[in-house]
Amino acid sequence: MPPRKRKLDEMIADGKKQKSKPAQPQKETKGSNVEYCHWLMKSEPDSRLEKGIDVKFGIEDLKTCPDQTACWDGVRNYQARNFMRDQMKLGHKVFFYHSNTKEPGIVAICEVVKESYVDHTQFDSKDPHYDETSKKDNPRWYMVDVKYKRMLKRFVPLSQLKQLHIKHKETGGPLKNIALFTKARLSVQPVTQDEWDYILSLEDEG
Repeated sequence: MPPRKRKLDEMIADGKKQKSKPAQPQKETKGSNVEYCHWLMKSEPDSRLEKGIDVKFGIEDLKTCPDQTACWDGVRNYQARNFMRDQMKLGHKVFFYHSNTKEPGIVAICEVVKESYVDHTQFDSKDPHYDETSKKDNPRWYMVDVKYKRMLKRFVPLSQLKQLHIKHKETGGPLKNIALFTKARLSVQPVTQDEWDYILSLEDEG
C-alpha cells in the first residue's frame, strides 16, 4: 500500500536520518535465500478513499514531501513486511511503480534512507490500515523511509514489461522470473541485479 502525506512531517521530524552506505548486489546465503539490494514499490497515483481518507500517493506527491522523503506506511502483507523489516538497507534503490491506474508502470527511482521501524498507522483507529490486534509492546507492522532520486527517462509501462516477461520465459532472458508477475499481489517486491539493469536499459528505447 502507498504512503500518505498525513503525519509525514511528524514522522520525518521524529525519525533520525541514517547515513547512507553503498548497497551491495544480491547474493546467495545459506539455505538458498537471496539478499536483494533493489526493489519495486507500488503506490496509487489516483484518488481512492478508505475510511474517508484519500490513499492517493503518486510520485508527484513524494516530490512535494519535506526533503522529497516519505515513510512507506500501510503495508499489511507479511511477505512485503518481511522484505522491508529484514532486508531493506540504507542506500538500496527502489523503482517507484504507479499501480491501480489506467496505465500502470515504473515512473521513477527512489532510495531507502531509513531502515525499518514501527509503522504508527497500525495503532491509529482512524487510519485505513489500523490493526486492532497489533500491540505497541509487540508491533506487527514496519515501514521504511524512501527518498525521491530521479524520474526515469521515459515511463516503462506494465504492458511492455509483461510482453518481455513472456518472451524471456521462453528465451531465458533477465525478466523470466520477475516478481512483478510471479509475486504480483505484493506491493513491495525484490528486484535482482539483472532485472534492475535490464529495466534501466529500457529507458533509452523509443
